[in-house]
Amino acid sequence: MRIDALTTRFASVISVCAMAAGLASCESTAVRETGGSGADFSFGVMIMAHGGSDEWNAHLVEAVEPLRARFPVELALGMADAGSIEAAVRRLESRGVRHVGVVRVFVSGESWYDRTLQILGLQRGAPPKAEGEHAHVGSGHMAMPMGFWRVDTELAFHVSIEGLADAVEMDEVLTARIRALSSEPDNEVVAVIAHGPGDDAENERWIEKITERTGSARERLRVKEVRVFTLREDWPDRRSVAEREIQSYIAQANSRGFTPIVVPFRVQGFGPYERVLGELDYRADGLGLLPHPNVGLWIGRQAELMEAEALRHHQASARDLR
Repeated sequence: MRIDALTTRFASVISVCAMAAGLASCESTAVRETGGSGADFSFGVMIMAHGGSDEWNAHLVEAVEPLRARFPVELALGMADAGSIEAAVRRLESRGVRHVGVVRVFVSGESWYDRTLQILGLQRGAPPKAEGEHAHVGSGHMAMPMGFWRVDTELAFHVSIEGLADAVEMDEVLTARIRALSSEPDNEVVAVIAHGPGDDAENERWIEKITERTGSARERLRVKEVRVFTLREDWPDRRSVAEREIQSYIAQANSRGFTPIVVPFRVQGFGPYERVLGELDYRADGLGLLPHPNVGLWIGRQAELMEAEALRHHQASARDLR
């Protein structure tokens, strides 16, 4: 096994934000008001993402930073945790925002989508805060809150549907990751590994979409093969099957004289893949989709789509009042 280490200091990025119970507010542009739509149209962005280590969070902050010149931006880290979402909502309220584009930075657009709508009051299902229970997943310093209640607010929300697996911008990220590790394409195979869900049909959708994202790399880099796997990390029975499948693929590639390249389709980092692959011989650099400028470009595109949707709703409401 060889993992090419990449070490970068993120202290300058982290220093611009308060780090407590996830990432708190970073000061940015004033409320954006769109000409021709009425002075009462104001739009901000909530970025939802899993979050994790200081490095994970710093990579996200770096990707989001260009957006701050255009919109008020707040982060809500966790797996659709009502606590972090409500805190971001209150910060946006305090900045005079009335419409919020919710950009969900997850691999799959299906991840926590309904739960998010329920917490924001766009769909039935979440109880009032007084009845909501705080739950945590994980253990130790990586335990994450999973509060579930309906946030009480007058803000209008516009929620993104796409995930990173849908994003054409990720084609170039995968191509760049594979190119950096490739030296003899004719003798190399690539295993792209993602977290994966529990539901079998949804898992097939993950694989299908991520396979589509590898098309550019297949065509441009001419490696022998690119194959997509999901580890299905949070479902032990399915995970054990997936682990054997991935391990078998790497071992068979070695036995056939090919060099396996392992690329994670994760928002950030290598996840548990080093442990899963053990002493197998493969090449990797441990980099997920972040850091790469195309992730920030995709986040910006999602924010613009949500702003356009918010403006349509605002203008329609204004017409109804005439």
